[in-house]
Amino acid sequence: MLTKKQLDLLEFIHKRMQADGVPPSFDEMKLALDLRSKSGIHRLITALEERGFIRRLAHRARAIEIVKLPESLGGEPTTGFTPRVVDGDRPNSRPANAEPVGIHVVELPVMGRIAAGVPIEAISHVSHQVAVPGSMIGRGEHYALEVKGDSMIEAGINDGDVVVIRETSVADNGDIVVALVEGQEATLKRFFKRGGSIALEAANPAYETRVFPEDKVSVQGRLVGLIRTY
Repeated sequence: MLTKKQLDLLEFIHKRMQADGVPPSFDEMKLALDLRSKSGIHRLITALEERGFIRRLAHRARAIEIVKLPESLGGEPTTGFTPRVVDGDRPNSRPANAEPVGIHVVELPVMGRIAAGVPIEAISHVSHQVAVPGSMIGRGEHYALEVKGDSMIEAGINDGDVVVIRETSVADNGDIVVALVEGQEATLKRFFKRGGSIALEAANPAYETRVFPEDKVSVQGRLVGLIRTY
């Protein structure tokens, strides 16, 4: 059984990961649950991990993986959950590029590199293709970009990751977007509209929030997923 606060936190994390593809920060969790300190969030996270609902991944900033959900959040009835383990020593008898059985895979164009730091020159060419799970792709057109820089590291986005982007020209406050600045520089940042200005906010305290007149920034897409290669 989960307490109300534990259930509320699990639901908040689940909804943010469905919307953004990455978990919320501890500050966002604290505000969402109306707690006074991050220590309360740490205790709730530990409790959820001990009960097998989430898993914290080592050596990654703000990396949380949802393992299962209770029935109240759409999870399967509890009948003795047993996680599936991949045996890393077992020889692979299937071709390396074979599509996993039962998993629909979609090929997306990788349009080049996107700056998660200081904006780089706008990207308009396809460098290669990448296979992503079909479940990651919703309606509309999608593309992928390779991340360069560490300004979004507290959003769980590292240098060298590949982000999956749904093409759109609109965004809500807090969305992680591909923004085109002054028609020539592209960057991956959180989007906030403030009156007649657009703020592009990093997820790394080492980077300042950049503010531009509204007509100098155009949204090119919204983050829907992330692929990491080890």
